[in-house]
Amino acid sequence: MSANFKMVAKTLFGLEEILANEIRSIGGGNIEQGVRSVSFEGDTGFMYKANLCLRTAIKIIKPIQSFSVRSEKELYQKVYAMDWEEYLSVDTTFTIDSTINSDHFTNSLYVSQKVKDAIVDKFRDSSGKRPSVDTKFPDVRINIHIHQNECSVALDSSGRSLHQRGYRTATNIAPINEVLAAGLLLLSGWKGQCDFLDPMCGSGTFLTEAAMIACNIPANINRKEFAFEKWNDFDEPLFEKIVDVCLGKTREFHHKIVGYDKAPSAVRKSLDNIKNANLSEYIHVERKNFFDTEKYNEGPLHMVFNPPYGERLSLDMEDFYSSLGDTLKQSYPGTEAWFITSNLEALKYVGLRPSRKIKVYNSRLESRLVKYVMYEGSKKAKFQNT
Repeated sequence: MSANFKMVAKTLFGLEEILANEIRSIGGGNIEQGVRSVSFEGDTGFMYKANLCLRTAIKIIKPIQSFSVRSEKELYQKVYAMDWEEYLSVDTTFTIDSTINSDHFTNSLYVSQKVKDAIVDKFRDSSGKRPSVDTKFPDVRINIHIHQNECSVALDSSGRSLHQRGYRTATNIAPINEVLAAGLLLLSGWKGQCDFLDPMCGSGTFLTEAAMIACNIPANINRKEFAFEKWNDFDEPLFEKIVDVCLGKTREFHHKIVGYDKAPSAVRKSLDNIKNANLSEYIHVERKNFFDTEKYNEGPLHMVFNPPYGERLSLDMEDFYSSLGDTLKQSYPGTEAWFITSNLEALKYVGLRPSRKIKVYNSRLESRLVKYVMYEGSKKAKFQNT
C-alpha cells in the first residue's frame, strides 16, 4: 500500500463544509477547511476515489514541493532543482497554471513562463531533449501557488474541472454548474428520502445530480478521463478496483424525481442529458409551466430549482417572483422548496418569509439559496398538532 500524503480539493465559495463532510464520509483524514478549498490526507487509491466520488470538488491537487521564494531568479533555481523525472519524461506534454498573491510577483503568466523554462532547461541539460508544452490537452498539469514568500508546486490530478461530469452534452440558457447543483442539493438536505421536483429544470442538471445522490452513484462515473491516468505512476488495476467497489455501493431509489419546463427545447435537452447519465428509469420530465401546476403527490416533496434572475433572461421580476410565491402557497402543501437567485430585490415579491438564506455564488454572481416550507394546512395548526 502507498503512504498517505496531503491533497487539496478546490471548491466553490459556500460549499467548503459540504465538501469536508463528503471527504470524511469516504474516508479522508486530517481534514481542514479553507476558503474555496479543503485539505486532507489519503493514499494514491484515495486520490482516485476522491476524483471519482466527490460531488462538490472542482479539482484534486497533489502538492509535491514547497519552498520560500523572493525573486524570479530564486523561483527558477528552486524549480530547476526539483527531480522532474519522477513526474515527467521528454515525451510528456505539460502546462503550468499559476495563482499568485505576493508583493514579489505580480504577473501570473510570467511566473508560469519562468517555471516552464526551469523544467525544460532541466531536461535539456540532463538528456539533451525537452518535453513540450501543450496548454489545451497536456499529459501533466502543474499548479503553482505563490502566497507572499511561500511557493507551492502541485500536480493537478483531475485535469478538466470536475464539474464536467461527462453526461451534459446539451445546455440551455444560463445552465447551472454541476458542482454547484450538487452542492445546493446537499445544502438543502437532499438524500433521496422522498419525491423530488425541479419545476424549471432547464437542461436537467438538478434532476441528474439529485438522482445520482439518491442512488449513491459516483459523481464522475461518466467522465472519460482524469489527469492522473497519464501520470508515470498510474496504477490502472487499482483504479479499476476502486471504480468497481464504488459502483457496488449504489442503492435503489423508491421515490419519484420529476422535472418541468415550459420550453420544448429544454425538455429535449434534459432528456438527452439524463439518458447520457443512464438515469432515464429514475427521472420523468414533462413540458409544463410551473405556474399552472399542482403538487403531484400526497406525501412530502423536496423541491430545488434555479429560476431566472433577470441577468440573461428578460422578465418582469415582480410579476414572476410574485407568481412563484403564489404557486407555492396555493398549490404545493407539504413541500420544502429551495431555490437559488442573485436577484435579492426580487425575493421581496415572493410574499413568503424564507426559513433559511445561505450565501453562495453562481459563477461570479453573489446569490442566496433560500428555503420556503409549505405546510399541510395552516402553519399554526401544524405546530398545535406536534
